Amino acid sequence: MVSAAPTRVLVVDDEENIAYLLRAALRHAGYEVEVAKTARQALDAVAAGVPDVIVLDVMLPDANGFDLCRRLRRGGLRVPVLFLTARDDVADKIRGLTLGGDDYVTKPFSIDEVLARIHVVLRRNGAANGSSMLVFGDLEMDDEARTVRRAGTHIDLSPTEYKLLRFLLANSGRVLSRAEILDHVWQYDFGGNANVVETYVSYLRKKIDRRGAPLIHTVRGVGYAMRAN
Repeated sequence: MVSAAPTRVLVVDDEENIAYLLRAALRHAGYEVEVAKTARQALDAVAAGVPDVIVLDVMLPDANGFDLCRRLRRGGLRVPVLFLTARDDVADKIRGLTLGGDDYVTKPFSIDEVLARIHVVLRRNGAANGSSMLVFGDLEMDDEARTVRRAGTHIDLSPTEYKLLRFLLANSGRVLSRAEILDHVWQYDFGGNANVVETYVSYLRKKIDRRGAPLIHTVRGVGYAMRAN
């Protein structure tokens, strides 16, 4: 049996203590880790082998992390980028995310938070273990084939239903507010119908949950979560 290659993380940070801490924690979690201290080293590392995710400090000695992210995106790199920085201004967060970043963690941070966010962006992008599959129990979503199966049975979904289910799957175990779902799935293109989330969750449940134990759960007063029980 051929085992899957470990997920590769490129940490770009010139602070020795932070780089050492991240490398040790990520390796302990099963990731393969490479560290770059400058933008130049990061570019060389990506050229030598594309990582699965990049943890990128904004303040580098030879470049701004935002500019480096923009350069990588223009070069066609599509792997998730997690910004790591001391800046916590809303304007900076918006700038980082609009330039192609996938998430944002401010210093000081907890290692558990960084690990959790890396896990989420990998699942969100279908990049974990180099697979296009999202699997939750007996529910399988194949992003390349755009198919969904539960217990081996194909489930036909509309494009919006598929996008909603993917968002729930990529964040399984986490409670998602209606506002988060609305922003991610519809991006304000919902015709002013505030009940559109509830309507489409209902559609999904009729197709997904009727084939086995309920997976989509309502958290009263908050939103929804994908859970096994």
